[in-house]
Amino acid sequence: MIYKYDVIVIGGGHAGCEAATAAAHMGAHTCLITMDMNKIAQMSCNPAVGGIAKGQIVREIDALGGQMGLVTDNTAIQFRMLNIGKGPAVWSPRAQCDRGKFIWEWRTMLDRTDNLDVWQDQADELIVENGEAVGVTTIWGVAFRAKSVIVTAGTFLNGLMHVGRHKIEGGRCAEPAVHYFTESITRHGIVSARMKTGTPVRIDKRSVHFEDMEIQQGDSGFHRFSYMGQERKLKQLPCWTCYTNGEVHEVLKGGLADSPLFNGQIQSTGPRYCPSIETKLVTFPDKDQHPLFLEPEGENTNEMYLNGFSSSMPLDIQLEAIHKIPALRDAKIYRPGYAIEYDYFDPTQLKHSLESKILSGLFFAGQVNGTTGYEEAGGQGLVAGVNAAIHCNGGEPFVMNRDESYIGVLIDDLTTKGVDEPYRMFTSRAEYRILLRQDDADSRLTKKAYNLGISTRKRYDWWLEKKEAIERIIRFCEDTPINKEHINPQLEALGTTPLRAGCKLVDLVTRPNLTLQNLSEIIPSLKEILESPKNRKEEITEAAEIKMKYKGYIDRERIVADKMHRLENIKIKGRFDYATLHEISTEGRQKLSSIEPETLAQASRIPGVSPSDINVLLVLLGR
Repeated sequence: MIYKYDVIVIGGGHAGCEAATAAAHMGAHTCLITMDMNKIAQMSCNPAVGGIAKGQIVREIDALGGQMGLVTDNTAIQFRMLNIGKGPAVWSPRAQCDRGKFIWEWRTMLDRTDNLDVWQDQADELIVENGEAVGVTTIWGVAFRAKSVIVTAGTFLNGLMHVGRHKIEGGRCAEPAVHYFTESITRHGIVSARMKTGTPVRIDKRSVHFEDMEIQQGDSGFHRFSYMGQERKLKQLPCWTCYTNGEVHEVLKGGLADSPLFNGQIQSTGPRYCPSIETKLVTFPDKDQHPLFLEPEGENTNEMYLNGFSSSMPLDIQLEAIHKIPALRDAKIYRPGYAIEYDYFDPTQLKHSLESKILSGLFFAGQVNGTTGYEEAGGQGLVAGVNAAIHCNGGEPFVMNRDESYIGVLIDDLTTKGVDEPYRMFTSRAEYRILLRQDDADSRLTKKAYNLGISTRKRYDWWLEKKEAIERIIRFCEDTPINKEHINPQLEALGTTPLRAGCKLVDLVTRPNLTLQNLSEIIPSLKEILESPKNRKEEITEAAEIKMKYKGYIDRERIVADKMHRLENIKIKGRFDYATLHEISTEGRQKLSSIEPETLAQASRIPGVSPSDINVLLVLLGR
């Protein structure tokens, strides 16, 4: 049997779901092939979305018409804005979700998406004709033909799980591995390698001594991921914190000989920034404790997630160590932590559209590109889905620059620098992070999404209303004069320096300890405009205030970004035979030949390509 589609998506995780809905919204007849329809967008590790820089990615997905933000808002059981005590460039939203409800909310999203079919099966073989991916066959012998194929297989490709010296094939606990699909791709010249990740033990909350832990409540404010999101629907639950101790460490050290990470059983590289508890002990031998976070898995379940205790140690060692923590001395578990090794594909063999440079029509997104995290996967999936749909009918690929989105930074890092460990996004990876704030994702990306066709008219109209409201507040502050005699007593009461002369309201807003909210209590006309029906959303007030307070920094960073655009506009792909350019360093020639950068700016970001190499290219272009 043969089915024909425009776009086929392999894998129903976070990348696959965003890819499938994006392609379908673009008008492409799309099929999502997943091994288990009851585990769509499964939160394989922590049932949480967002975090440092990751939260910005989810806001960008939402601004681009993606679904992750809406699904998260509808299933959140705790929400927090991280880094709120720092500047807004690093504020990052994070939500704990109900794992089961998250899956069914995504199922509902997929069921409501026009142009999208779902097929439960396992991809077995990539079909390639004349250097072009044209479909897949499945283990049930069904053939799917398409103009574009997106691979989002997560950790399932030759997945191998480890608990101590025990090894079990699988892509996730109790789920089978995919054995032959990698080879059907690599036989065409695409390079694969192995990576490792892990997950912690799951604990029954009825066995926990919460009196020996510190409670960590969520925020009760207005923040959420989607501007179109509604009030939180589910019961809001706390998280809890505790620490390891010397006894825990001694137990774990005694089991290192049987740890697959240290006895040679695992050869692949794990995530540097989310290490196992045993790796923490070896890497930081001077630390006598490490923080742990006990987090709920859902609104109505007893299962809890012990964040910070990822491990692949033997089961008896994991249990003994956990029982040395006072709050967990009687802990009962649902299953142990485990490590998993899996195949990924070298992302430097991809274009910025996430299409393969080797096989036309083949796209990759998510952990198969060497990343870690639901958010990084979702962002890649959306971009791959859009570009797969564009590929079907021809057109200019959808690519975002590094000053436009964290997703653009992520994809540029992957395709330009490659990976030697699972890639995780941080605010420090973005050189223009004050331009990439979580509060302004709409202003950066919603118009792009609407013009592409992945954002609805309703979503675009919401953004226009928000934009007009923000500008209305800023104009009011810029135009409203402040009389020093009238305002100084109130300013002193707020603990700020009195005015020496009159000024505009915007000058007061820029003061560190003044906000639109506290100023509105002493300036009736400001209170009136903030509470008018068109401006009433607190998110609008916050966005307007940030734009005024940080205008100087934002303008300065925009000038720097615009200068870099000059190099982004210099196209060099196909213009040089780098092997013959002996004016360039040997390493530079090798890296440029391997990556084949699209622009001079991308060439400048390749590790091993020096500024002098870039100058040589500029001179040669001048010739």
